[in-house]
Amino acid sequence: MNRLPYELFIALRYLRARRKQAFISLISIISGVGVAVGVTALLIVLALMTGLQAELRDRLVGAQAHIFVNKVGGFGPIGDEVAALRALPHVTGAAPTVLGYGLIRSADNEEFLSLKGIDPALERDVTNIATAMIKGRLDAVVHTPGEMPGLVLGKELAEKLGVTIDDSVEIITMDGPLTPFGVAPQTRAFKVVGIFSLGFYEYDSGFGYVHLPVALKMLDKTRPDYIELRLDDMFRASAVADDIPNRIGSAYVAEGWAQTNRSLFQALWLEKMAMSITIGLIVMVAALNIIASLILLVMEKTRDIAILKTMGSSSASIRRIFMLQGLIIGLAGTLSGAVLGSTLIFILDRFKLITIPLDVYQISHVPFRLEPLDFVVVVVVAVLICFVATIYPSRQASKLDPAQALRYQ
Repeated sequence: MNRLPYELFIALRYLRARRKQAFISLISIISGVGVAVGVTALLIVLALMTGLQAELRDRLVGAQAHIFVNKVGGFGPIGDEVAALRALPHVTGAAPTVLGYGLIRSADNEEFLSLKGIDPALERDVTNIATAMIKGRLDAVVHTPGEMPGLVLGKELAEKLGVTIDDSVEIITMDGPLTPFGVAPQTRAFKVVGIFSLGFYEYDSGFGYVHLPVALKMLDKTRPDYIELRLDDMFRASAVADDIPNRIGSAYVAEGWAQTNRSLFQALWLEKMAMSITIGLIVMVAALNIIASLILLVMEKTRDIAILKTMGSSSASIRRIFMLQGLIIGLAGTLSGAVLGSTLIFILDRFKLITIPLDVYQISHVPFRLEPLDFVVVVVVAVLICFVATIYPSRQASKLDPAQALRYQ
């Protein structure tokens, strides 16, 4: 004895192709395949963009501090300033820094350089530069009087210059003292004492780290530009930055990593939304195919519908039959696409199959990360679209007049 509700039983029977309905069943199969392809593509795109954002964020926050603090009128005694900021809630590290630009020249080449002055003992508490050293030591930037000052370079920049540990280079800055003939450039020789690789192209190809007093002199400054902060939770950066003026004075101005890099993450978010909407149209096209297949089936099954109504089936039961048929097609396509998409995402991420330009996206391959919420939203929306596609054909079937349908039978 069949235990299925009779509406579901009839819907399943209609999905089995007979010779006369083979064309309708083919359209149903194409509709299911279309839904599966759309769901697969949408999951892959969401995983790609989420993975890319997360990877860039993690590498960026590893290369930078969580919060940059400035002070109107300049910092006071730097030790006191660092101690005051280090004592704030959620702050785990604080380090002064100065930033500037220059030209670095080796025996083989010359390149533009972002020069960063640091206190190596404090810098290791706010960025990952100390653990990113592949040659030499960060502490070696500190030099004794009479020695050549030390310089730590990014891996890509060192390769461009053709230098390695213990090689000498020259750095030229345009921040020298003012003379009657204008600003006098400063030139100073440095010894390469370390090479780092943060995995972030912008830093690996254009940054050099020197001791803070040396950088202040090279850039003609008397005090650091910023004090960098590290937090126990990087997602608290905005809240902590907003609270700093309230805790230690309105002269302090703080900005979190998300604000500093707002344009980058907004661009990635817009890309994610645009690609999701574009690929989501595949599911809409598949839903239109479901509408077409159900309308054709209603036209083919006019006599069956009339007989069911004369046997006592209500309009609601007839409507449910065709809704269930469309939902079965949509569910089959959605589940197939979800399984296929999840499998492909695992393979693409596990084996790093898609490479991208390192100088554009800062990373060498596309990471894939499928968030549970994204997965649930895609599946629910795909099923919902398929359900909506069944409403019109099922209503038309339920309105069929048995007398008119059987008049010429």
